[in-house]
Amino acid sequence: MDLVIRDVRVVDGTGGDSYRADVGLTGGRITGIRREGEPALTGRRVLDAHGLALSPGFIDMHAHSDLALLRDPAHEAEAAQGVTLEVLGQDGLSYAPADDRTLAEVRRTISGWNGGAPGDGSVDFDWRTVGEYLDRLDRNFGGQGIAVNAAYLIPQGTVRMYAVGWEDRPAGDAELAHMKRLVAQGLEEGAVGMSSGLTYTPGMYASGSELTELCRVVARYGGYYCPHHRSYGAGALQAYEEMVTLTHEAGCALHLAHATMNFGVNKGRAPELLTLLDKALADGADITLDTYPYTPGCTTLVAMLPSWANEGGPEAVLARLQDDATAERIRHHLEVTGSDGCHGVPIEWDTIEISGVGAPELAAHVGRTVQESARLRGEAPWATARRLLIEDRLGSTILQHVGHEENVRAIMRHRVHTGGSDGILQGAKPHPRAYGTFPHYLGRYARELGVLSLEETVAHLTGRPAARLRLPDRGLVREGYRADLVLFDPLTVAAGSTFEAPRTLPTGIPHVLIDGRFVIEDGRRTDVLAGRSVRRTPTG
Repeated sequence: MDLVIRDVRVVDGTGGDSYRADVGLTGGRITGIRREGEPALTGRRVLDAHGLALSPGFIDMHAHSDLALLRDPAHEAEAAQGVTLEVLGQDGLSYAPADDRTLAEVRRTISGWNGGAPGDGSVDFDWRTVGEYLDRLDRNFGGQGIAVNAAYLIPQGTVRMYAVGWEDRPAGDAELAHMKRLVAQGLEEGAVGMSSGLTYTPGMYASGSELTELCRVVARYGGYYCPHHRSYGAGALQAYEEMVTLTHEAGCALHLAHATMNFGVNKGRAPELLTLLDKALADGADITLDTYPYTPGCTTLVAMLPSWANEGGPEAVLARLQDDATAERIRHHLEVTGSDGCHGVPIEWDTIEISGVGAPELAAHVGRTVQESARLRGEAPWATARRLLIEDRLGSTILQHVGHEENVRAIMRHRVHTGGSDGILQGAKPHPRAYGTFPHYLGRYARELGVLSLEETVAHLTGRPAARLRLPDRGLVREGYRADLVLFDPLTVAAGSTFEAPRTLPTGIPHVLIDGRFVIEDGRRTDVLAGRSVRRTPTG
């Protein structure tokens, strides 16, 4: 054997009791497990792991590393947490499939998430199809690959941008057929499903019937639908119910993205969501969900605007913001009626914290709420927000402090729950979830609060997401499985990242292996690039 991990507490990803064992690895696979009392394994190298726990590598079911994996070989934000697989293409907006026009538009639209705006030369956008993007991951950094493994969801908003454009109208028959072909092609090329961002334009312009038709294609290929649905605020339960209903009609598996109940209208209402899901599950629905273990959310400031203000794309948005009469209409929707971009809830500027800007001269706003910045400038909050949107070319990111701890805990206990960081890596002060989600689950919610046992927590982060992704040889510590593994100290593992210091790396995770190779060794990032694209397992 290449490596024997000696006398380790195995937390195998099933949720069952942990046990002590030697675990042997050969050629990137787990090739031996000898429990306490059985003959010890021998190998070329032995790692004494007494006091440590061994689990499968963590699977981040909601990541925004679509460009970070291509530009940053270390990618410590995820690797140091023990993440060995990320699911990209989230919230209906990513970079494939696309033609030249669509790619330029989506680069500008989500530059606040990922950078990569037109003119940013840090990544060579030399792909257009899903297959070409996945191939690019595999041959990145001179053919060495990427830091961690990556799967991809077809972004429905990008598909609509490609086939229909930015207009708020139903798709025509030919346009719908085009979208269905794009989704089918992406699935054939290895995507694991399709995502939506139904509070983001242009994906939010799709009707339920349009989404149902696309989900029928996803179902035919054995993929799953992952929606950021139409509201996490006013009408949140109805928005969840729409997703459950349309995927049932399409015969498609459903995975609910960052499944939260936010804003004051939803305080303490997580049990109502779970009742809705339990009924659907009892009726035979195939449903999972992911959350991050924090109460604030994170997105872009422009996402707060009403959908009509975003119609036509970024240049049209900027033109509306520069027109005083139109800007006043936007303010009224935000502050009085409740913008659909802000989940139907009138915006509270003291909950909107600027976490990042694209223009360096605007850096003074970072770490302040819009209300604080406005007070310092002696103006109304909307005046500050409007100026920031225009001067930063829509590139500002925000933290939105609208969550509820009791909802977070209730949802993470559910039997179909998985972990997803929703980690946006851009900005001077990103959300700490980008660097801390998985150790925060283990340290805060398992060890300190006992919301879940250690074994249950690991199952939520490994075996369960692997099952959703239909990965036959990942997600468990089992002979024959891939040696994507994490060694952590159950007594000390903790997120280092905080809202004050969000890029601090975690503690208590000394070793992370991908394909049997150390990407983290003795707490330090190695130069190993063992990550590759993970493509949909064909049905049948």
